[in-house]
Amino acid sequence: MNNIVKISFAVVIAVTLVACGAGAKDKKGGVGDLKVKLEKLKKEKSSLDADIRKLEDEIVKADPTAAQQVKKLVSADTLRIQDFSHYIELQGKIDAEGMAYVAPSGPGGQVKAVFVKLGSRVSKGQLVLKLDDAMARQQVVAAQQQTGVLKARLAQAQTVYERYQNLWKQNIGAEIQVINAKADVDALQSQLNAAQAQVRMAQEQANMSNVYAGISGVVDEMNVKVGEFFSPQSAAMPGAGIRIVNSGNLKIVTNVPDNYITKVKKGDKVEVVVAESGKPPYQSIISVVGASINPTTRSFTVEAKLPSDPWLKPNQIATMKILDYSAKAATAVPINVVQSDEKNKYVYVIEKSGDKMVARKKIVTVGEAYNGLIEIKSGLTGGELIITEGYQTVYDGQSVTTN
Repeated sequence: MNNIVKISFAVVIAVTLVACGAGAKDKKGGVGDLKVKLEKLKKEKSSLDADIRKLEDEIVKADPTAAQQVKKLVSADTLRIQDFSHYIELQGKIDAEGMAYVAPSGPGGQVKAVFVKLGSRVSKGQLVLKLDDAMARQQVVAAQQQTGVLKARLAQAQTVYERYQNLWKQNIGAEIQVINAKADVDALQSQLNAAQAQVRMAQEQANMSNVYAGISGVVDEMNVKVGEFFSPQSAAMPGAGIRIVNSGNLKIVTNVPDNYITKVKKGDKVEVVVAESGKPPYQSIISVVGASINPTTRSFTVEAKLPSDPWLKPNQIATMKILDYSAKAATAVPINVVQSDEKNKYVYVIEKSGDKMVARKKIVTVGEAYNGLIEIKSGLTGGELIITEGYQTVYDGQSVTTN
């Protein structure tokens, strides 16, 4: 046993010295030299490991009681068949599909009355505020008065025309009188039509002083006061208008790097994690995939709808996890137990050999890795006892124990 310890210690020192010496020289060399030296060290380690195993086997044969002493203590777990999923995790922002700024339909004017406040719930078409309409109302009154005058004149002209027409039928009077009377009626009728149109226009102009909610929702921003001037231009300025948000129609928006363009499509499942809510991930699917790549960020836009939830607010930051790969009844192991040599990737499992347990090196082919697990495509079938602790210091065929 002492011989093994001495040999192991010597091996460690030898490998360390070689590595340190290589490190000092590598400062002058390139990456190619580093790779060559690394491969050389791996081969030397493999040869030394073989020598150690050979000596340990000889010791066990010469002294069977030593077998118990050379067992390596490890931890292991049974490999279970399970579903495996891989997600693309991206930071996104919650946005409201139903969000609108209140704006007047006309040129605007001085605010005379405000009928809502911050936090008020409003319905589509509800009166939100009133602008000064004094001048518009004066125009309506003037147009209506003009209409009244023209109606009276038209009625008088119509009476004159009918009188001349009746006389003409009795062969009394001149035909020119009938013609002129009819022309007066037609002219006044045209003037009345124009005046009535002017009344309608003036009324519409006056109605533009009423500003209504474009959507149903909650007043989320309120920056309009009585006496201020309110116009379509000022309504569109940040922090200067009335914003209504319908939080029952939310979505998450994120930008996906263009290297995922072949992996992300409309209808893909997503999970949305909002850390502040303390709730499980929201389940959704991708509803919109951008049709172009942003030349600056080299990304495309993706959207997914979210359920109505009081914990979700527009402009909140969330994580979108896009499912881009899944496998049913897969085998997956902790990613850290997968090791590599110059040729393959491998894991160590525990197998029974006679009356003892030994470590066996299993060459594996790996797939996607996610959340600390990596899928094993081949090399393991499930049910194997995977060494999860101590795997770095065991070798193929070494006696091990989990006690």
